[in-house]
Amino acid sequence: MLNQVYRLVAARQFEVQTVAETVTANDLVIRPRFLSICHADQRYFTGNRPQAILKQKLAMALIHEGVGEVVEDPQGDFKPGTLVTMIPNTPAEKDPIIEENYLPTSKFRSSGYDGFMQEYVCLARDRVLKLPENFDPQMSAFIEMISVGVQGLSQLENVMDADNKVIGIWGDGNLGYITAVLVKQLFPTSQLIIFGRHQSKLTYFSFSDQTYLVDEIPAGLQISQAIECTGGRGSEQAIAQIIAHLRPMGTAILMGVSEDPVGIDTRDVLAKGITLRGTSRSGRQDFEKAIDILAASPVTRERLQNLIGYTCQVHTIQDIINFFEHNLTNYWGKAVMEWDV
Repeated sequence: MLNQVYRLVAARQFEVQTVAETVTANDLVIRPRFLSICHADQRYFTGNRPQAILKQKLAMALIHEGVGEVVEDPQGDFKPGTLVTMIPNTPAEKDPIIEENYLPTSKFRSSGYDGFMQEYVCLARDRVLKLPENFDPQMSAFIEMISVGVQGLSQLENVMDADNKVIGIWGDGNLGYITAVLVKQLFPTSQLIIFGRHQSKLTYFSFSDQTYLVDEIPAGLQISQAIECTGGRGSEQAIAQIIAHLRPMGTAILMGVSEDPVGIDTRDVLAKGITLRGTSRSGRQDFEKAIDILAASPVTRERLQNLIGYTCQVHTIQDIINFFEHNLTNYWGKAVMEWDV
């Protein structure tokens, strides 16, 4: 099968390249419908990665968040037109201990491996999950990011002690919002506190029990478990505040990505017996759990639909460039494009 792939070849420059795809009996051919941008896509688009990394990974199709329609299923399990979510993590092996998203042999779309900006995407059938018909397709476009939140909270459940009275989330951006929505569903009896830098963004967290600006946290405030969703330059301050306010033997889940090393006060980590657990990406089981959570809770779906920010339909390469450029100034929410190239 000949396929048109829209690859980033240099900062802010896309080209259409024709690729010969081999479709096996275990594959599905998917037509992308709605695609959502994450910060990693923008870092590639703007060239805001080390030149050695860009040289190694480009040319490459971006986007690892999206839904599409089934075009062909050789086994007939999926009818043509069925809306599905596409799983970007592609494991090459199974391990009895290590989850698929942590295996170094796994490939991840839009990170050295073509993402979903293609005319058609050829996926192994275990990388596809059918979506309920009542799901908003634009919200469904970022189920991958929702599954990342599920992965983080699943790790928290696995590691934390029995104290879940107060859960604190550092970060008032998209990841913090998604994780907060999931906390209210998965830990309904816990008090949820959000710590952020922008009062205007904290207003979106109206479903939380309390919000604080990070420079106005009461000195004596204690939390049971913590989740860091800041990333970037804010990670160091967030981790320092988490260590200061976390109760002894508490767990901190680290989810934010930083390009540079951050300092951690190991003396206090040791003195308080704190557990730091890093999480990254997600796997099929996280997608399955995310869909189950959304299907069971209309309130959760409604809250996540509020995260839909800038949307537009794209037809040409210039439309794609305009979409990425506009998203750079998007203050709140997830940017979603209707893929019609």
